[in-house]
Amino acid sequence: MKYFILLIGSFCLLTATAFAGTVVEMKTSVGVIQIELNNEKAPLSAANFLHYVDQEYYDGTIFHRVMAKFMIQGGGFDKQLERKPTQAAIKNEATNGLKNNYGTIAMARTGVVDSATSQFFINLVDNDFLNHKGETPRGYGYAVFGKVIAGMDVVEKIGKIKTIAKNYQFKNYPEPQLVIESVRRVK
Repeated sequence: MKYFILLIGSFCLLTATAFAGTVVEMKTSVGVIQIELNNEKAPLSAANFLHYVDQEYYDGTIFHRVMAKFMIQGGGFDKQLERKPTQAAIKNEATNGLKNNYGTIAMARTGVVDSATSQFFINLVDNDFLNHKGETPRGYGYAVFGKVIAGMDVVEKIGKIKTIAKNYQFKNYPEPQLVIESVRRVK
């Protein structure tokens, strides 16, 4: 959060300015997507994502799961469909009040609440059923940590690509392959 100092007579007040989240640019084989992270409401998820960004971890990964009228998921597999090694899982921030609405980005996870590492998904519609509803693994939800601010047409194009079943592990694998060429901070 940014601050400024306001001098009033001999008093000094420290005041917060309006919040502006970190912006990253994701270059894909289909086009460019800009995402603004919500560092304030999802500090762990945003910091986790930025750690991978700063390590250039996402370069050459793929969108491995595409489901029209639902979401696109990536950030865990390389072009040879090998799972990339990750850092430790983070605490699920699905209780942060951010909703899995159209154009938001959230942490992907397994059935274990606190299992998110590098994978993320971008919502193609409002997915209310993915929001926090309770403390059970099924009801806990998926932590939103940002939103697409430019390139939603690219996200929608990805969401419409034909998918196939591949190698038992991938039920909604896009064909042709969708590569994340790079992800970098721009602001």
